Amino acid sequence: MEQHAVSSWLWKKLHAKLIDGFTFTMPDTAKNQAQFPQQKAQKPGDGLPIARAVAILSSATACVMDRYYCSFMMIALLLSQGTQVCARKHHLRHSDFRRGKRLGKYDHLIMWTRPKRPTWMDEATYARIPETLVLREIRYNVVVPGSRTKTIDVITTLVDAGQYTKEDISELYDFRWNSELDIRSIKSNLNLGHVRCKSPEMVGREIWTTFLGYNLIRTTAAAAALLHNKQPRQISFTSTCQYVLSSWMLRSCQLLDSEQATAHGKLLLAQIASCEVGNRPGRLEPRVLKRRRHRYKLMQKPRSVLRRELRKRCT
Repeated sequence: MEQHAVSSWLWKKLHAKLIDGFTFTMPDTAKNQAQFPQQKAQKPGDGLPIARAVAILSSATACVMDRYYCSFMMIALLLSQGTQVCARKHHLRHSDFRRGKRLGKYDHLIMWTRPKRPTWMDEATYARIPETLVLREIRYNVVVPGSRTKTIDVITTLVDAGQYTKEDISELYDFRWNSELDIRSIKSNLNLGHVRCKSPEMVGREIWTTFLGYNLIRTTAAAAALLHNKQPRQISFTSTCQYVLSSWMLRSCQLLDSEQATAHGKLLLAQIASCEVGNRPGRLEPRVLKRRRHRYKLMQKPRSVLRRELRKRCT
């Protein structure tokens, strides 16, 4: 898919990637706990095994990442493989636009110095990391009528201000919101928020099967976009899933020859292409829930203990 992406899908002829992390839970079995232990703050038996994953999603090889990836070591490792980086500055780093080489208002070049070797990095790799990195820092505001203006500081390795303007960089970083939507589609629409398998081996198979299905749906949406002169991200993932499932039901009930199958496929892609998502640039959403799912209390004791307590009360 990435190799056959048309130029209109790319950002300045670059294959931008959206990178973000997410978690998912699984049944509380001994094998799952050994491979994916629950959070340390929870007592044994209270929580569920939790896995941490990183998703690399195509935006249409510059990288657009979460602020927790904005570290010297991560940027240096990506640069060593020829990957450019655009990430929001970590909130603990201080910004001073009076220093460095000025490229424009709230736009300058800065130098980062290599920190001490982290525990996860071996000495040979650390020796190949450069002692300094020249990076670009920009600051821009997201203005939404009726809301407080949000200031965003971005660090990038795209230091050529002539080729990549401040507006270009802010546009690129704004694509990162798509990673939140993509991961939501994977976790909610494809039910990867909580997997059902009881061993790490089967958990892995369930994950890869889910991603295979996700990519097949995205490939179908991209085909519809290509035929109808649209961007793949203009097309609704949920609607594509619904049309594909309904087409399976139709095909299973009818015997179609090759000509009928081709006509049916073209009609299906035309229907999928008509399902566009809303264009909401600069969208900001609070991470809160409005709907309360239930009023049950959280489990704070192992299930076996709670069962014994219930039996005692019943007797």
